[in-house]
Amino acid sequence: MSSPSSISNPLGALKPKRKTKKKHFVQQKVEVFRASDPVLSVLMWGVNHSINDLCQVPVPVMLLPDDFKASTKIKVINHLFNKENLPGQFKFKEYCPQVFRNLRERFGIEDQDYQVSLARSSPIKDEEGKCAGSLLSSYDHTLVIKEITSEEVEEMHNILSEYHQHIVTCHGSTLLPQFLAMYRVTVESEDTYLLVMRNMFSHRLHIHRKYGLKGSLLSRESSFKEKVKELPTSKDADFMNNMQKVYLSEEEKEKMMDKLNRDVEFLVDMRIMDYSLLLGIHDVERAEREEEEEEMESSYEEEEEEENGLAAPLCSTSPEGIAGYMNSFKPMGPGEFDPYVDMYAIQSAVGAPRREVYFMGLIDVLTQYDTKKKAAHAARAVKHGAGADISTVHPEQYAKRFREFITKIFA
Repeated sequence: MSSPSSISNPLGALKPKRKTKKKHFVQQKVEVFRASDPVLSVLMWGVNHSINDLCQVPVPVMLLPDDFKASTKIKVINHLFNKENLPGQFKFKEYCPQVFRNLRERFGIEDQDYQVSLARSSPIKDEEGKCAGSLLSSYDHTLVIKEITSEEVEEMHNILSEYHQHIVTCHGSTLLPQFLAMYRVTVESEDTYLLVMRNMFSHRLHIHRKYGLKGSLLSRESSFKEKVKELPTSKDADFMNNMQKVYLSEEEKEKMMDKLNRDVEFLVDMRIMDYSLLLGIHDVERAEREEEEEEMESSYEEEEEEENGLAAPLCSTSPEGIAGYMNSFKPMGPGEFDPYVDMYAIQSAVGAPRREVYFMGLIDVLTQYDTKKKAAHAARAVKHGAGADISTVHPEQYAKRFREFITKIFA
């Protein structure tokens, strides 16, 4: 029932309508926002905020045990700036900021470059094989962002101190993932855990074939659903069936196996298993043909534009355009890479039957041999027999089988 004041005052009668209208307008904003990705927007905001904060904090002379348990949290309520992209309320947590800052430094990644890669433009879903696995990629393809579980966050905490020591000992020369940061983003009371790593694949060289190798042939053939993808992740049995080989010089092979053996020993010490060797292959001759076709296509388009009086844009905003801009100071052709950026890349040996660039690194290294694995091992042993070639085995057995298989991938 209306109050007397709202009846006598026509402006008062309009007030409830105004409120309703305003409420409806705010609701629409939230719906529009949900259509984009609030988690990524908060991640970008959080990375920007945390790197700016870290710049004000002196680098410690040495890391202390407490640094491996530390975290920074920020809770934002009634956030009014950039409402189109950011939710009104969110939380952002960074795990072990000093430890990850130290790791980024050891991997040769400046905080400002890291900040630009993640916060200048939104991370993207990789559709072109420039990113390892089904991960999000930074717009410049140099970093990948993986959504992980709370259990994996705990496992990361379990190994972080030893992982850091391993990276110090090997001077950053490793096939392990280069862990650069770990965050928790909370939007609408839902937690999302994110792990940032260096991209094992090139930010500019296209990957033409991709394998995930575990060293077991049992149930290790990619599914039909996987095979029909533009860039399928093939498995151990596919590798053997395709007669695939990796052509490295003796020196490169020795360096690669030294790294692998050292890293696998670390994984055994950490009771970690189920990891894979990710192998990406860039076919140089195929890339040269593709580049020629692109050049012919673009010159044809330029001719058409000139005929129609249209000027070509100065630079592209596509990821390829950005990658091209990044490398504009040093033009690179197919098969050429910067070893300081593409740290997982190895050139095929001179005189090899194929001119290729290989990208090799260890992935999925957060599965510790716990009670679930022991139960799975017991169940599979009952099904296939104790000596069967099954993927769920003890870390020592897994490592032995894995290394033996990897030595056979080389020509």
